[in-house]
Amino acid sequence: MSDDAPTRFAPPTSPAGAPFWEASRERRLVLPWCDGCARPHWYPREVCPHCLAPDVSWRPSDGRGTIYAASVMPKPAMPMMASLVPYVVVLVDLDDGVRLMSNVIGCEPRAASVGRRVRAAWEPLEDGRHLLVFELDD
Repeated sequence: MSDDAPTRFAPPTSPAGAPFWEASRERRLVLPWCDGCARPHWYPREVCPHCLAPDVSWRPSDGRGTIYAASVMPKPAMPMMASLVPYVVVLVDLDDGVRLMSNVIGCEPRAASVGRRVRAAWEPLEDGRHLLVFELDD
């Protein structure tokens, strides 16, 4: 997406998620990985949800994955998103091994169906960060 005016609110930050948001300023996707069990996880947190180890590092992701579930939203979740309807909310299984929720942009909503391949894209936020969204990866 271009650097037009933001159409979303700026999500809150946390110390655990700071590396993700800092990388988003450069439109880079990074994921938290446990240094103990060597598994990725999502959402960012201070300890590994798999083994409870406190050693979490951040690794780059190419942002490719598969749509696990999709829902077309005919009404905006917030008034500032009115220009986006209808939009698609998806659960994406990244090739890295995590599942996350986002949107698919740049296609007819019904084209973003279960099993379709997607790649990371970014929408600008007012504070210089970028929101992770996805585009179809044909």
